[in-house]
Amino acid sequence: MKDVNKSPNGFQRDADDLLFDPRAREAMSRFTDGADTLALEAAAAIRTAVHAIERMRSHGAQGRGLSAGALDILIRLSGAVEGGISIGDLAQAGGVSARNVTGLVDTLERDGLARRVPDPDDRRSVLARITPAGLAWIEAFRRPTQVAMDAIFQGFTADDLARLRHLCLRLADNHHRVSEHLARTTGTAPRS
Repeated sequence: MKDVNKSPNGFQRDADDLLFDPRAREAMSRFTDGADTLALEAAAAIRTAVHAIERMRSHGAQGRGLSAGALDILIRLSGAVEGGISIGDLAQAGGVSARNVTGLVDTLERDGLARRVPDPDDRRSVLARITPAGLAWIEAFRRPTQVAMDAIFQGFTADDLARLRHLCLRLADNHHRVSEHLARTTGTAPRS
């Protein structure tokens, strides 16, 4: 008889009927020399989930050749006001460096999906704006993405999704606070 307590990924259920990855648990237990592994297991589970979502998202892109970062920028540009968005605002919204966003906009510009335009309010600044080809790309990507996300979040209730979003953003807030603390006390901070 098929073992219903194991997933295709080798995940198992603990005494509380919650999924865990026995390989991650074993590795983290060795790493911590037998100390509590729950936070480390949770971090490993987040990485596993992120990779699964990115693989599904890439599949939805159907080989269109955009990295996850470039796709995020293009989606943000598709929802922007007509004038565009500054590189700094894109970086802040995405939680990455302006240098990273500059490279991503370069890629989008090279592919004809975005372009830089002068900022009418600040001659020293430029804005990134989606092109008609970028809007068409987003339109073609929308339905496959919706289907992929429906599939990957199958069985999740609206409450589950809201709670998951909340917990992930709490992690991001905690990271920001730790980074600020490290920057103040040591002059260094974890990379974004």
